[in-house]
Amino acid sequence: MDDISIGITRRERGLDRAFEILNFLRLKRQPMRPNEIALAVGAPRSSVYDLVNLMVRQGVLEYRGEDGRVFLGRKLYFLGVAYAEQFDLMRECDKLLATIAEETRETAQMCMLEGNRYTVAQMKEGPRPFRISSNIGELVSIPWTASGRLLVSHMSDAEIVDFIPAQDFKMPDGHWLDPAVFIAEVREAARVGYFTFNSVVETFTHCFAVPVYRADGICVATLCLVTPKEDGLKNRASYLKTLIDAAADLSSRLGHMPEEDECRLADQR
Repeated sequence: MDDISIGITRRERGLDRAFEILNFLRLKRQPMRPNEIALAVGAPRSSVYDLVNLMVRQGVLEYRGEDGRVFLGRKLYFLGVAYAEQFDLMRECDKLLATIAEETRETAQMCMLEGNRYTVAQMKEGPRPFRISSNIGELVSIPWTASGRLLVSHMSDAEIVDFIPAQDFKMPDGHWLDPAVFIAEVREAARVGYFTFNSVVETFTHCFAVPVYRADGICVATLCLVTPKEDGLKNRASYLKTLIDAAADLSSRLGHMPEEDECRLADQR
């Protein structure tokens, strides 16, 4: 390997280590000393000190306190603002839904909360002759929907009961859904990362919902498929994979990192 190649490799390793340091601090959510960072990420202290000093000079890290602790710097905030100005959730979802609808040939939706109700914010119909549509913007009771189980998953049990109007637990066919059963479904949906069921609104359809997370781990939207019941059950695995991959991509562009959720769970145990 020549000197130029060696230099490029070292710079690449340095960049990888710098991003590892930044991500570590992001996950820890607190200032730390360079030697603590080096121990945590398994890196030589000398290289971590060098990178920390470089990032401090660039404003990417800042000293906090008088004991040499560092944390994320204000330049990262300005970079984040610039990114946010160019990232539009609705625009990006529109592209994803078109891809999902084309790949699955089913109706793809992006759904959100509107107050204490559920609504379809965007929709793309698949190219199949038989199409299933919803009214964009129509408000629907949260317990009636697959997405509802995910959109309230960040709330406590008591918060969910307080948030959803009591009458919304009455299903379209007239029977009442026990809030405890709904909450159990919410927790299971959050655990596995999706929710599917035969629609309680349209009896011939099967619904799929996968969460889109923002940086703090809260589900801000869902990517969904609404399919004929038989097709949905037959193609369940492939449909879920398509939705999960698309939602993970969108979540990452919102700043969400799955390992951060794992850290939060570990801290709560």
